[in-house]
Amino acid sequence: MLKEIIKETTDAVVAAVQGADNIMSAVTDTVKHQVVHAFKGAGEVGSAGIDTVADVASGAVHGVGKVGASVADSTQQIISGAIHGVSEVGGDVVEAARKAAHGVIQATAETGGDIGKTAVSTVEGAIKAAGDVGADSANAAKAAVGGALDAATDVGGDAVETVKKALLASAALPRDVIESAIKGHHSSK
Repeated sequence: MLKEIIKETTDAVVAAVQGADNIMSAVTDTVKHQVVHAFKGAGEVGSAGIDTVADVASGAVHGVGKVGASVADSTQQIISGAIHGVSEVGGDVVEAARKAAHGVIQATAETGGDIGKTAVSTVEGAIKAAGDVGADSANAAKAAVGGALDAATDVGGDAVETVKKALLASAALPRDVIESAIKGHHSSK
């Protein structure tokens, strides 16, 4: 199921972007549709459904990469689509931020992308999307930081330090929230 969701999302993003005037909007809409579809396919909004968010986000990163768009620049749209999709089906938006961040960072590492820049964009996207759907932006930011750090731990090497440094160096992110999330992070594994 995991590989099917990733491939389906990759193909959907590639198809949507190739025919789109606005690539970023196409990415957001495609990811949102894939998340809603995955939840309906799982038949529940519980843990089985929320776990697919990471797979959809991963597939979207692979799709964006296939069409030559910047993964880091597309990340906010991927996260936004995931959070809006989960919100639409009544799921846990904060947990969606965590899962989507994990999927994005994991796929970015797999494709050789800049995980530091992508982590910053991921958290920015989580903050904005959570605000858009009326969820707590600070909690979504903390969850996205946690998901990014969990994925960086999975990647290994100096990935965790790369993600931490990038997040702390970003003037666009609320430093107190980021510091708190990093300090309080314990791998969810």
